[in-house]
Amino acid sequence: MIEPRIDQEGMKLMKLFCKPWLLLFSLACSTLLPLSTIAQQGPQPLLSPRDSTEVAMSGKRIKIDYGRPSMRGRKIMGELVPYNRWWRTGANEATSFVTEADLEMGGVSIPRGSYTLYTLPSETQWKLIVNKQTGQWGTIYKAELDLARLNLQKRLLRRPVEKLTITLKKNDNGAGVLRIEWERTSLWIPFAAKKESAPNSQSR
Repeated sequence: MIEPRIDQEGMKLMKLFCKPWLLLFSLACSTLLPLSTIAQQGPQPLLSPRDSTEVAMSGKRIKIDYGRPSMRGRKIMGELVPYNRWWRTGANEATSFVTEADLEMGGVSIPRGSYTLYTLPSETQWKLIVNKQTGQWGTIYKAELDLARLNLQKRLLRRPVEKLTITLKKNDNGAGVLRIEWERTSLWIPFAAKKESAPNSQSR
């Protein structure tokens, strides 16, 4: 009977795999290699990057900061954004609304301050929700903190808008318009900065 002979290289391999810590080290290296390849590719772009829009009225700044998702081949209104349920009107962190001026919007007074914007989508009538809670994630909503629910005007766009777009614009008459557009839906509501009352002068 011929006994099998193991050469020096074979002995080295046997010694290597007989030591558990060396085996674990080999496995760790094989796991880290794909990760290093991903790191070399650089950071990937965010699917819903943050964006902002602002306007100045009567020397006071009004600003909206929001996450900006894209359609990416998906059906938006009525599916990704369901009807008859509040929507964060953005992505990720809640959509913030900061005004340095007291506003009149949709017949309702909005005192200067910081708010969160939501919407209540519908096939017929959308509503803009101005909420007093701030700094939360977009999926958190407390209806008891609503300041106002305002009717939005709506029209159908001829061409779809790929990325959610919120804009604040000032008209020639000094008033402003808040506009929300995504897919083929365009929504808007006018607003105006309230004039500050002059301090009362007392005669002596």
